Parts: sequence; structure tokens; C-alpha cells
Amino acid sequence: MRMNKTILLTATALVAGVALTGCQSSSWGQKQTVGTVVGAGGGALLGNQFGKGTGNVALTALGAVAGAWLGNEIGSSLDNADRSALMQAENRAYSAPIGQQITWNNPQSGNSGVIVPVRDGQDGSGAYCREFNQSIVVGGQRQNGYGTACRQPDGTWKIVQ
Repeated sequence: MRMNKTILLTATALVAGVALTGCQSSSWGQKQTVGTVVGAGGGALLGNQFGKGTGNVALTALGAVAGAWLGNEIGSSLDNADRSALMQAENRAYSAPIGQQITWNNPQSGNSGVIVPVRDGQDGSGAYCREFNQSIVVGGQRQNGYGTACRQPDGTWKIVQ
């Protein structure tokens, strides 16, 4: 029963993220998309911790929508210099030792963040993957996230969760 609930939560989060993606223009940035999807997943997991029965499903869906909105806002508020610094930090985190904090900041915007690789593993196809915790400060507000990235056959990395 727990596995079915997890599948339902994941599907709800993805549907919320995709639905919100459809509301945006075609020039929507990758970080905004990732922020929306990661936010939806995190919000769904948080919402799932409360309520029972249909109340639990409603809070999960509400958490997914609220998380998607918050992730979208963070993704859209990062300027090009922020994105560049974040991408450099992400690239360093792919090969950093587990537990090492990789920091970035943009003195012009005041935005900053920390990425910490927390675990290595493999996906179903055998690709090397890493789980990360991330904290981003945008406009003085801290947001925390969690995700997984897997190395693709061409050597690039793709956020999968």
C-alpha cells in the first residue's frame, strides 16, 4: 500500500509541475522548469506528512501546487550570473566527495547557495547517480531542495528527480 501511495504522490507532483509549465510562455528557462518540478515534488512529499484518507491526498496535491509555485518563483528570479555560478557549483558537486559543501554566490545580486552531494547510487539502467541537498538564498529568503542527477551516456548530467 505504501508503494502505491508513493507512486500516486510522484504522479501528482509531476502532473502539477507539467500543468504549471503549460501556463508559461515557450521562452521559459530550464532553471524555472526544474524549480517548478522539484518544488512540486518537495511540496507533495511535505503535504503527504499530514492528514488521513482523502485529507492526505488533498494536502499532498496542495503541497505539490504550492511547492511548484515556490520553485517557479526561485527559478525565475535567478539572473544569468546567478545561473552561471549555480551551474559551476553543480558541475563541481558531481565529482565532489560525499558530504562536501559546494558554495556559490553572486555579490551583485546577493543570491547564493550551497550544494551537498549526500549519496551515490545507480538508476534502473545502471547509470551512475548522485543525490543532493541544496539550499538557495534568493532575495534574502532561503529555500531548501533535494534531488537526484544521473550521468548520461555522453558524460553530461541530467536532473532526474
